[in-house]
Amino acid sequence: MKIIPLAVAFTLCLSALPAMAKYVKGHSRKSGTHVSSHHATNRDGTTSNNYSHKGNVNPHTGQKGTRNN
Repeated sequence: MKIIPLAVAFTLCLSALPAMAKYVKGHSRKSGTHVSSHHATNRDGTTSNNYSHKGNVNPHTGQKGTRNN
């Protein structure tokens, strides 16, 4: 019977993944600049939890953040 709670916990963890980051398709800006496809965190009004901020690591690329603010 331990399998059922474990399966529920696993399912809840998987359902939270889309809320943390999203895939952005490549596109062109109005200026003509091409933006390659990438993963991005959802906006929440803070900068300290973004992949590019110091102390964080992008789980998709392994790159460490370099921005201070």
